[in-house]
Amino acid sequence: MGRLFGTDGVRGLANRELTPELATALSVAAARLLYRPDRARPIAVVGRDPRASGEFLQAAVVAGLASAGVDAVVLGVLPTPAVAYLTGALDADLGVMISASHNPMPDNGIKFLTRGGHKLADADEDDIEALLDDPAPPLRPSGADVGRVNDDPDAVGRYVSHLLGTVGHPLSGLRLVLDCADGAACAVAPHVLGAAGAEVVAIHADPNGYSINDGCGSTHLGDLQAAVLEHGAAAGFAFDGDADRCLAVDATGAVVDGDQIMGVLATSMHDTGHLVDDTLVVTVMSNLGLLQAMEREGINVRQTAVGDRYVLAAMRAGGYSLGGEQSGHVIMSEYATTGDGVLTALQVAARMAATRRSLAELAKVVTRLPQVLVNVRGVDRARAGDHAGLLADVAREEQALAGSGRVLLRPSGTEPVVRVMVEAVTQERAEEVAERLAERVRTQLALNPHALPTA
Repeated sequence: MGRLFGTDGVRGLANRELTPELATALSVAAARLLYRPDRARPIAVVGRDPRASGEFLQAAVVAGLASAGVDAVVLGVLPTPAVAYLTGALDADLGVMISASHNPMPDNGIKFLTRGGHKLADADEDDIEALLDDPAPPLRPSGADVGRVNDDPDAVGRYVSHLLGTVGHPLSGLRLVLDCADGAACAVAPHVLGAAGAEVVAIHADPNGYSINDGCGSTHLGDLQAAVLEHGAAAGFAFDGDADRCLAVDATGAVVDGDQIMGVLATSMHDTGHLVDDTLVVTVMSNLGLLQAMEREGINVRQTAVGDRYVLAAMRAGGYSLGGEQSGHVIMSEYATTGDGVLTALQVAARMAATRRSLAELAKVVTRLPQVLVNVRGVDRARAGDHAGLLADVAREEQALAGSGRVLLRPSGTEPVVRVMVEAVTQERAEEVAERLAERVRTQLALNPHALPTA
């Protein structure tokens, strides 16, 4: 079978691809990976977002863990970063989050976290998959050796207290709109921002198991923009289904993306001496405007492959304190081991309150260059990274941009496409270069040279 684990756990259509049988088997395999005969019985914490399918998948996960001799602590509906935090705070051996993040409601997923609340390494995921195919019978304790299952009624309170402890300035005087995506943020975000002193207007904050991410949250900002204007709010923040992402809207309704948010936080942490080695970690997809802004501010930038797991790996390796993605995954390692949308909103709002500056003013630190992304389908993406002709084309286009723009051509890790991303001083220039390169990709990498596909 192909590799089950993607860039962020195992995902699929719930009850078709991600079945309760698979959820149980994955949990037993993860438990077998933890087993040490010389150690006490392992403990796992389990959380989920509000999707209807999360109910039976949580039951399957918990059954698998307990049947393999692991004590399971059921946290209920909580954000992914809350599960990560509680994995460490409760000294658990394993964390499990049941969520498909920003995906539509019919999908679901399972993420595993190691001790301390860190995402699994690729090697650990490979070991779990290998155990699924292991012909040896799984560990089957009996009697007093089976795992026990307990709820943690204080889970939300512990996480809320943790977040409030990160705020150094009250949010008094700020009216904020929060789009909770009818997801896991509903359990936490309005309470946290309100307790920190803000006047909170919450939208899409009444989950019913079916409406998560449906026309709302960080992938659909229209309702948030309208609500910010309607309520005369200072800003709005939108989360995805498991609340590990955050995007923002300023008082005028303009979108403030992950790059701009990182620019705001990086300069703030640089000013206060909390930006380790004056370094920000981002992916190659971050806008050139962010890189230029950080250079002006005397802040170093390290770039990684696309995916927050690669940002996290680079941050851990270098001991850095801030990193993230344009999509709104922002990691502040002083307080969190994963991207944390509620923490991000809290810190941006605290910066607004402390400086008495609007979000629009703060976000001006980053002047985003127009960016065009073209997904080229029906081509041989495996050859995109080392095709001599295409590499020469990219080099020529970048030379023509003369430092005022950037080109990135890469095969997607999640879709059968080659992505062509171009940044330039004007939208027209970016579109012109992107379409020219996309046509070269169609020609050079066509699966059938006699039937060239369209974009």
